[in-house]
Amino acid sequence: MSLDPMAIVHVCGELHVWEAGGAASPENLTAWVDQRLKTHEAALEALLAIDRPRTPENTLRLYDVVVEQLSLAGAQAGILNSVAPDKAVRDQAQNEAQRVAQAGSALSLNRAVYDALAAMDIEHCSAATKHYVNRTLLGYRLAGVDKDEATRAHLQALHEKATRLSLEFGRNIQEGGKTITATAQELTGLPQDYLDRHPAGEDGKITITTDQPDMQPVMTFAASPALRERMFLAYNTRAYPQNKTVLEQLLATRQEIASVLGFRSWADLATADQMMGSAANVREFLHKLDEASRDGARREHEMIMEFARKHQPGLKEIDSTSRGYWYEQFRRAAFDFDSQSVRPYFTYKQVEAGVLDTAARLFKVEFKPSDVPGWDPAVTVFEVFEHGKRVGRFYLDMHPREGKDKWFSAAPVVTGVKGRYLPEAALICNFPGGEGSDPGLMQYNDVVTFFHEFGHLMHAILGGHTEWAGLSGFATEGDFVEVPSQMLEEFFRDEKLLQSFARHYQTGEVLPSEIIHKMKAASSFGRADGMRQQIYYTTISLDLHDQDPAKIDLDSMVRDLYTRLLPWTWLDGNRMYASFGHLTGYSSNYYTYAFDKVIALDFFAQFDPENLIDGETGGRYRRTVLEQGGSKPGREMVRDFLGRDEDFSAIARWLNEEFEEQAVHSS
Repeated sequence: MSLDPMAIVHVCGELHVWEAGGAASPENLTAWVDQRLKTHEAALEALLAIDRPRTPENTLRLYDVVVEQLSLAGAQAGILNSVAPDKAVRDQAQNEAQRVAQAGSALSLNRAVYDALAAMDIEHCSAATKHYVNRTLLGYRLAGVDKDEATRAHLQALHEKATRLSLEFGRNIQEGGKTITATAQELTGLPQDYLDRHPAGEDGKITITTDQPDMQPVMTFAASPALRERMFLAYNTRAYPQNKTVLEQLLATRQEIASVLGFRSWADLATADQMMGSAANVREFLHKLDEASRDGARREHEMIMEFARKHQPGLKEIDSTSRGYWYEQFRRAAFDFDSQSVRPYFTYKQVEAGVLDTAARLFKVEFKPSDVPGWDPAVTVFEVFEHGKRVGRFYLDMHPREGKDKWFSAAPVVTGVKGRYLPEAALICNFPGGEGSDPGLMQYNDVVTFFHEFGHLMHAILGGHTEWAGLSGFATEGDFVEVPSQMLEEFFRDEKLLQSFARHYQTGEVLPSEIIHKMKAASSFGRADGMRQQIYYTTISLDLHDQDPAKIDLDSMVRDLYTRLLPWTWLDGNRMYASFGHLTGYSSNYYTYAFDKVIALDFFAQFDPENLIDGETGGRYRRTVLEQGGSKPGREMVRDFLGRDEDFSAIARWLNEEFEEQAVHSS
């Protein structure tokens, strides 16, 4: 008689760590993770004790509980590491995340578990179950499960070291925020609500942080080059010098893992189970993207330089601190569009309502506010319903605060499994607003980011009803995971959709069509240069993991790549690699953003522009892509939705749309 995995799961207590004991304290967190790891170990013990022929029902079910419990513990420890208001809780969460990662590393190298899974007869199983088993067995082989015991122990130690270094790297960025001071004169060009939020102190100086809502407006609007330079250097040295050493150690550790496993480089190992398949294929893709963007980026740079010289005769170059400023000035002149002009139409609350309404209509679900507690009073919680039945929950932690992660991301909270748990996910963002009467006026790029992150969230919720925890939510290949987010952000360009929520917060005026047309034209200018920026970040990510770490000079590498790929003058003192947080999660595979953009644009092109939200394509996209979670290879999902592989022509058109559709005239 087989052991019921449900009996194991139900001994586990609270589903959320912040509900354990009524609050998230270091002690409660440790006790909660202990419970999850005990359940994990009980399921693992039961799996290995089976003495009958192995089947999915008696083996894979228990293995999935093993995975599920690690996922729950790791997800919630990771969230508290990023967002807990109390530093003591964040510190303990980092320790607990390390402990969960150690258990995961041990599982990935457990030869008895591998043998048990490999012994199952899956010939008559569903396609999803076959995919799960085959992908799991590949993951075991890539981890080194077929090595001798001493080698496996060495690999486990290396993986634990890499996890510790990755957590340290991220924490240094999270807690490395800086401040700069400025005079009132230096803030010329910044919007009035920004000035109101930053009054001068008794000494007449104004303090500005490197948090996104403070930093980005300075880099876009401040007329003072000196202020922009101080902000740029502060922002790009937040975790320097400590993260230089951490990154060097992490690269060496990853390369040692790859070498032990017989791979030339970490990049080859990290792409072996992805859609891309190898580092060589990534380089081929980057070459194609380089060719598609080169001419457009050159033309954009020439136009910006010509424009800037008219305003500053004798100007010889524009450096990396002034790129955003001159783009903004050019767009104002060439398109009669001032990006500050739309901010009063994009208050945070209105944008939130607009994003939720768009997703509800597109995916045929309903969102209702919940009284379930989050980890901080600033967190809002929503339940997701379909046909009157609750199908998930999400948490919105959307504004900066001390000690919180400073980036924008989506994260699983509870791994959804059909018949066991409903999926839960969170957005962790840093948008303006959230304090007192501040309406949180957002730039249009902020709104695009909100749509992007909500695409991840809907993937987690709608894809969180799979049979297996290991296939739930975003559990696709890493280089497919950005497709749903980048696809949803394209909806921001629809005029009717924008006018459904974009209203002036003081007058109630709907965002005029004329301004929308100018905004779309202006935002399309700079796409090629923006793609060159992506190529730059992607090449850094790849090159750092595709050569001997002992021969890498971090400062020389990033500077040389910058000068080779981008036309803007390098600024000495830029240590961006020390706060490039994606180097921990994506490692060598930052290419996924550009690769998935190709797929996402082709996906979006299938929607009827005259009936973008309510047409049948949204339902078909939901069924063939989002609801699948990780139940199919990404390549199959692309073919299921498109009826073919992705076409590079969609991104080529997108990159050159500004020149094909707009008559750009600078002044």
